[in-house]
Amino acid sequence: MILIDTDICIEILRGNKSVIKQRETASEDVAISFMTVAELFYVAQKSGNLQKNKTLIDIFLLSVDVIDSDLDIAMKFGELKSNLEKGGQPVADADLLIAAIALTKCDKLITGNSKHFNRFSGLKTENWS
Repeated sequence: MILIDTDICIEILRGNKSVIKQRETASEDVAISFMTVAELFYVAQKSGNLQKNKTLIDIFLLSVDVIDSDLDIAMKFGELKSNLEKGGQPVADADLLIAAIALTKCDKLITGNSKHFNRFSGLKTENWS
C-alpha cells in the first residue's frame, strides 16, 4: 500500500493531469492518513469556496482508504519526534504523523516534498509532482 501526502492530494483535487494519471496507473492500493484528511478540510476552510472544496474532498475520500491512528503509529511518532529533537531537527507534528503512518502501515510515501521526508530513516518516498 502507498500513502499519499497532503500536497499530492491537493494536486489531484486541483486537477493536475500528470498527478491524476500517476494515481490512476498506480498498481498498489492507495491510502491517505487521518492527518491528511484534517489538513484537506483545513485548506478548504481557508479557501474562498468552502462548499465546493468540501464536496471535492468528500468525493475524493470515496476513492482512497483512510488510515486512522493506532498504538503502533503513536509509538512510532514518539520515537521519530524524540530522535529528531535530539538531533536538533524539529518537524511539524502533522508531518511526523504522516511519516509514522507511512513507516508502520505502508510501503512508500508519495509526496511532492521528498527532501523534507528524507530525514526519516527507512522511509521510501516517491515524488509525483
